[in-house]
Amino acid sequence: MAAPDLLFNLRNNFYLGAYQAAINNSDISNLSQEDSIERDCLVYRSYIALGSYQLVIDEIVSSAATALQAVKLLALYLSSPDNKESTIASLKDWLGDPAIGNNPTLRLIAGIIFMHEQDYNEALKHTNAGGSMELHALNVQIYLKMYRSDYAEKQLKIMQQVDEDHTLTQLANAWLNLAVGGSKIQEAYLIFQDFSEKYPMTVLVLNGKAVCCMHMGNFDEAESLLLEALNKATKDPETLANLVVCSLHLGKPSSRYLSQLKLSHPEHMLVKRMSAAEDSFDRAVQSVA
Repeated sequence: MAAPDLLFNLRNNFYLGAYQAAINNSDISNLSQEDSIERDCLVYRSYIALGSYQLVIDEIVSSAATALQAVKLLALYLSSPDNKESTIASLKDWLGDPAIGNNPTLRLIAGIIFMHEQDYNEALKHTNAGGSMELHALNVQIYLKMYRSDYAEKQLKIMQQVDEDHTLTQLANAWLNLAVGGSKIQEAYLIFQDFSEKYPMTVLVLNGKAVCCMHMGNFDEAESLLLEALNKATKDPETLANLVVCSLHLGKPSSRYLSQLKLSHPEHMLVKRMSAAEDSFDRAVQSVA
């Protein structure tokens, strides 16, 4: 008989975006050394998701396991634009080290950082071999960013063969359905609905449902879901970005959400696109003048 998976609830909380719950319920006894390292990685990644970068940087010491050092690199990378170059240089050094370069957590963090950099080919160099459900799920995300839903579907099939009911398999399925669109949007909505019935409602699940609603033209329902998400996390970038889009479709003012997004997440894609559009408009006005 297989031993119980002591980290199941912790992983699930993390995957669904219940980061504070993951931190609060991480005191798990009788863990092996390997499981203890995974537990600590998930807790520190939850702190990173909540924006507590400095706590992670301060607490992970230089003698910690490779996986934890990789998580510290992610915190350094996200904490300040000034750290990006040095962090990526360290990351490349570690990936080139035969002793630790193949560590699954290091490869996962490499994939996340290079995806942030929009260097998808470099990300895939380190994630494509798979080895964990998280690496496969990240591959799905990367391929969708590259508009290659065909490759994303192949990754999803691998995940379904390993564990069709796994939370990450279900999430990856929903992401792919959203990318494909059409009749698949309803299937994506049902996946998020299932999560909301089984587990406490998180910002991630609320946004997932809201995006499905927007695709189906149900902007009023989308708005109420997004406002619920905003109550849970007032600075969440995806919630603010989705509220901008939703408000425009409803004919409501969106400037407040856009201002919040600019203030708290100046590097967000929507902010960059809006700025580029404004610059183009200004140039066009000047050329006419």
